[in-house]
Amino acid sequence: MEETKKQKGLPSFEELRKVDLSKYVKKRDGADYINWATLIELLYDNGAKKVYFEPVVNENGSSLFMSGQTFTDKNGITNRVYETAVRIVIDDLDFIQRGPVTNGANPVKDNSMTQQRLWNSQTRLFVKGVALRTGLGFNLWSRTEMDEEEKSFDIDINMHDISKIKERTQEAYTKLLKKGLSVKEIANKLNRTEDEVKALFSYYDTLNTFEKDLLNLDK
Repeated sequence: MEETKKQKGLPSFEELRKVDLSKYVKKRDGADYINWATLIELLYDNGAKKVYFEPVVNENGSSLFMSGQTFTDKNGITNRVYETAVRIVIDDLDFIQRGPVTNGANPVKDNSMTQQRLWNSQTRLFVKGVALRTGLGFNLWSRTEMDEEEKSFDIDINMHDISKIKERTQEAYTKLLKKGLSVKEIANKLNRTEDEVKALFSYYDTLNTFEKDLLNLDK
């Protein structure tokens, strides 16, 4: 029976999607994942005759792809958009799976990039590629993606929250004061008076109150 199964090759997407992988699930960086070696073994167990993956390299022979543009966050940490890609072969399937180098749902920055992070990203892409093309692990992966999208949405909302914006501007202002700039010097560099700068900070509280009043009118 097992020999007949192997001769027929992999089952359909829907059949492999129903395979229960819960006992193989582990945690990495707060997210569910399946070890790449376990997944290869499961593919062979389900009829695959040839399975492997390998990093795709750029013109410099590196498997790390990065944007030419750099970005600097509010803490002065410089970052680029880092990506990697793997070539996945499963019997007659031969395709490239690309994706960002991440730490869970967060991007990996310059000061935290390691070879291990890159390898973790490549194995993650292998697992994702298998799920998308064969169905094996698809339900697990789709649930993980939805969780990460929700977290990302929450982060975006917080970034635009008026109290968070006030907090960031106050941090930036305090940082300048600690560097030795006076209140007057900061105002001059902003082409504003000291009173104007003070008034701008008070606008946050005014807008916050205005928003609450508007929301209360709708109750």
